[in-house]
Amino acid sequence: MKNIVIVGFMGTGKTVIAQRLAEEMDKTYVSTDDLIEQKEKRTIRAIFREDGEPYFRGIEKEVIKEVASGTDQIIDAGGGVVLDDENVDTLKKSGIMVCLWAEPKTIYERTREYGHRPLLNVDDPEGKIKELLDSRRPFYEKADHHIDTTEFNVDEIVARIRKIVDET
Repeated sequence: MKNIVIVGFMGTGKTVIAQRLAEEMDKTYVSTDDLIEQKEKRTIRAIFREDGEPYFRGIEKEVIKEVASGTDQIIDAGGGVVLDDENVDTLKKSGIMVCLWAEPKTIYERTREYGHRPLLNVDDPEGKIKELLDSRRPFYEKADHHIDTTEFNVDEIVARIRKIVDET
């Protein structure tokens, strides 16, 4: 089976949905962010702080190529993976890409307690979320399928993704 790639902005439910999907479908769960941290032997926050976003994106591209070479996986891709067209092409060739979406206020509520989100360590995190969502929207639109997670629970979202996979 091809991979199922879950993309979307932080706080849209990528990790929870991908983990549940992997469990229910008996597939391997892979987190690109976890792989980056293992490879670098430090947190993403530390990578951003010490070497900056461009360095992080370079490592991320390497990890995407490695992960996309596998099959039968549920891939939880980092929030900014879609900013690089090559990443999108690589992941789409390896499977179905599903983008999770949520309203800025919902994302803020889901992420406000987490200090490990380097892009939200700013004075106005909700404003930053809206700004980033607006700038990333054209990139997220490249996904094969889109699901708004604002009003749905985990079970409903997983069921929708499974239906997409069954129809593909």
